[in-house]
Amino acid sequence: MLRALSPPSIRPPFAHYSHGIAVPAGHRLVFTSGQLGIGPDEKIPAGGEAQAELCFANIAAILAEDGMRLADVVHLNAYVTAREHMAGYMRSRDRQFPGTPPSSTLVIVSGFTRPEFVVEIEAIAAALDQG
Repeated sequence: MLRALSPPSIRPPFAHYSHGIAVPAGHRLVFTSGQLGIGPDEKIPAGGEAQAELCFANIAAILAEDGMRLADVVHLNAYVTAREHMAGYMRSRDRQFPGTPPSSTLVIVSGFTRPEFVVEIEAIAAALDQG
């Protein structure tokens, strides 16, 4: 379903993401709110990679509510509080999307609602409309 858009006239992506993703007609979309690295037990792990894992687990749960999975993600917006959290986030992201990677934006921000949060991720997913 996913078709990566990578024109030869622009520089290839810096990492494992696509410059663009085409969504065919007849697909429904799900947009998630930004997910933070906190579990249902209120525990917040230290480090960007562990928090990103929880963010992706939360996103997967949201998508499952509409019959989708992480493989249906077409775009990610990710936010980290410092450069040192980028590599951990990227390792987690790359594990989640071994096939055609979604398009992606990664931004360094000054902080979130609580100082222990270091990663926030939001997603857009598309799947064939079965209705």
